[in-house]
Amino acid sequence: MKGTFPTDKFEGMETPFYYYDTNVLRETLKSIKQETARHDNWFVHYAVKANANPKVLSIIREAGLGVDCVSGGEIEASVNAGFPARKIVFAGVGKSDWEINLGLEKNIFCFNVESIPELEVIDHLAAAKNKVARVAFRLNPNVGAHTHANITTGLAENKFGISMHDMLTVIERASQMAHVQVVGLHFHIGSQILDMGDFEALCNRINNLQDELDRHRIRLEHINVGGGLGVDYMHPNRVSIPDFKAYFNTYAKKLKLRQGQTLHFELGRAIVAQCGSLITRTLYVKEGAFKKFAIVDAGFTDLIRPALYQAYHKIENISSEEPADTYDVVGPICESTDVFAKQIDLNRVRRGHLLAIRSAGAYGEIMASQYNCRRLPKGYTAEEF
Repeated sequence: MKGTFPTDKFEGMETPFYYYDTNVLRETLKSIKQETARHDNWFVHYAVKANANPKVLSIIREAGLGVDCVSGGEIEASVNAGFPARKIVFAGVGKSDWEINLGLEKNIFCFNVESIPELEVIDHLAAAKNKVARVAFRLNPNVGAHTHANITTGLAENKFGISMHDMLTVIERASQMAHVQVVGLHFHIGSQILDMGDFEALCNRINNLQDELDRHRIRLEHINVGGGLGVDYMHPNRVSIPDFKAYFNTYAKKLKLRQGQTLHFELGRAIVAQCGSLITRTLYVKEGAFKKFAIVDAGFTDLIRPALYQAYHKIENISSEEPADTYDVVGPICESTDVFAKQIDLNRVRRGHLLAIRSAGAYGEIMASQYNCRRLPKGYTAEEF
């Protein structure tokens, strides 16, 4: 089964471009709200790094979510999209001074701090502004996730977070600072996780850490468990909305919050991946010695995930209903890794046919580059057609 696209309206457009099915996006947001509505102390932040298209951000803001930012630029994009500062969380292992100052000036909800040196800088910069920065400590729980090695973040060997062994030390160090206020703990174990057992393991680790804090009579306001829920790249039409019920139920059943604590989530891919497709036009069909190549005008400058992670994206020929043939779908970039898929079946491809590379709403447009001096792809929502 193919996706539904206004193909006739695509014909005269410059390709490649991103197409965002806003019906899918809104249904995804509706599902999140339904699953979290019974928890007054739960808050969902959208991870802007997945997709910062202004129109996409506006729809997410309208749904009432907050944002998780990992750069000053993302803070600016979020403010421009209308997100209130009280819903902005600023994470990232390497925050520069201007980015920290921006967060202080905007009075954002919280800085997720990843080291004592970073904590010291935040305290110093906050003192210069006569402000108190709200901080949560990102702890590295040393929890493995069943996902690609390049997108795990919760192992001791990863660059992210503070060692659990140092938790009490950094909390004590912060208590001596006049311009920071410790409000919570932050965790994130990786991305594209489909095994709920990984999130259950995180819950168990957090429960143990909170028991340790209880023994030292330390009570924090907020627990932030990050995001990481994956999507079904194989079946974007049949499974367009991730399994939010299983995801949120895992935390409802396994995480032991203390009285009055709030729980924060930072979902990115799960919110936007399935609503986005990269639309590309076929330049040539080339008969190789052993295979056929569908050479398209999109390259890894437009969608780098297959080259970077060997990621799978379902591809559909949305211009053809002819019998299927087998192709390698490749781009025009002068690199051998500029390949979207190998030996896949597509309705017969001809020059000028439009292909849709599916599940590209996350880490697609936002990661585009201008290598080979190429133009950046534009992004359009369904309402624009």
